Amino acid sequence: MTTTKHARQYAVKELISLMPIANQDQLRVELRKRKIRVTQATLSRDLKELGVGRVVSPEGARYVLQSETEVQVLRPLVGTQVVSLMANESLVVVRTLPGCASIVGEFIDVQQPAEILGTVAGDNTLLVIPSSGKKTDAVLQFLKNKLIEGS
Repeated sequence: MTTTKHARQYAVKELISLMPIANQDQLRVELRKRKIRVTQATLSRDLKELGVGRVVSPEGARYVLQSETEVQVLRPLVGTQVVSLMANESLVVVRTLPGCASIVGEFIDVQQPAEILGTVAGDNTLLVIPSSGKKTDAVLQFLKNKLIEGS
């Protein structure tokens, strides 16, 4: 069975997020369990394209997804999903296409902007919580730059 590049890379990201993967051989075994066959060369290219890095922890070496790469991967997608941005004195609401609020929220969360405490996603509505009421305008501008003009 042939697996598309997108599906294969999604599986790689999922596996790296779910379990400690120390090397390409271990990753290939886990992919095979999912009926995804991949050569070492293709897997190496996938890891590079996904921006996967290796870190050493007390448990040993393991692959990790790097947030900068997630931002690069998600950037072309998020702008097309945003319908509107609105704010009051203390909160920002991002309206998205149906089912897209969580990916837009992940895009924002991965960047860890200091002026944002966090996000809460529904189906097509994302609540963005500024670190203080005084930062609402800065958050709105950040979101416009990243979601509308940056895409």
